[in-house]
Amino acid sequence: MQGKHLYEYAVLRIVPRVEREEFVNVGVLVCCKRKDFLVCKVNPDLTKVLALDAEADLEVLKGYLESFVGICKGTNTGSPIAQHDAPARFRWLTANRSSMIQTSRPHGGFTEDLEQTLEELYVGFVE
Repeated sequence: MQGKHLYEYAVLRIVPRVEREEFVNVGVLVCCKRKDFLVCKVNPDLTKVLALDAEADLEVLKGYLESFVGICKGTNTGSPIAQHDAPARFRWLTANRSSMIQTSRPHGGFTEDLEQTLEELYVGFVE
């Protein structure tokens, strides 16, 4: 089917010291229910986090992000959330929480090319 697709996106953030509410954008999630599309693109370079917390354990954070991406893909066998459909996983991943891994509120839009939109959002918010 040609035409524009309704999608939602959220920015993935690391908040090394939750009490300070400072964050670094490290990725973007894009979800399109109609296309059963849920993709998360994450920047593997987390050194910016050290500007907010010099003692942050980047290896631990990378592990958390890998779990997050696994749930997004539906491949994280250690999480029952990964078994849900793409929109349910998106809702769970973007739920408001007070932890080191957070997302922005979801935003919506229309696009003809979900992969291109993912790249544009990644460049705009993360790079």
